[in-house]
Parts: sequence; C-alpha cells; structure tokens
Amino acid sequence: VQLQASGGGSVQPGGSLRLSCAGSGFTLDSYVVGWFRVFPDKNREWVSCYRGNDGKVYYSEFVKGRFTISGDNAKNTVYLEMDNLEPGDTAVYYCIADQDVFTTMVSPRYWGPGSLVTVSS
Repeated sequence: VQLQASGGGSVQPGGSLRLSCAGSGFTLDSYVVGWFRVFPDKNREWVSCYRGNDGKVYYSEFVKGRFTISGDNAKNTVYLEMDNLEPGDTAVYYCIADQDVFTTMVSPRYWGPGSLVTVSS
C-alpha cells in the first residue's frame, strides 16, 4: 500500500485548500482512506475518512461543516476540500489508510507523506 498526497499550502483565515491522496497497491473499494493532522506542538488528531465500499464519510467534530471528503474509486483517489480555514487548522496533514473505519480513526497502518497547511493572516 502506498499513498501519494498532494495539495496544501498557505492561506488566510476563511480561505480554502484542497488535498488529494492517490493510492496504489490496493483497491479503494476495499479500504478506508482519510487524513490525520499533526499540529506544531506535535499533538495529532484524526480529521476525516472515506469508506470506499459504500462512500460513507466521517468527520471529526473540529472540522465537520467546514471540510468535505470525497472519493473517486475509479482513480483510487480521495480528496479533502477544506473551507473556512482557521489558524487552528495549521498542521501537517497526512493521508492515511486501513481496512476498517475504527482502525483508520485510531491507528491506521498506512501513512503517506505529509502536506503542510498554514492558515495565517
């Protein structure tokens, strides 16, 4: 399983960014793919995930209503649209994957490279 992330960058508060995570070595139909983030103080937090077999999506309480996750099973790719970004969203975002939602939320086995997201005025 390999995960290739893209996107991220710097934006002002209230702005938007999009992250992408393209997977290889597995079929999205059988996996759950999402994101964790690691804050500047090194704390980490699960953000969101997409369950490939039925398209069900899950969000942490801290991003629900502002972030939207979606998947394209044909491309084995998951997207995270981040809107109304806040300075507290500043973190390195890691694409993650596993085969069930609980494991993906708590301790996913597969991690992609991080994408830095900076929200600052």
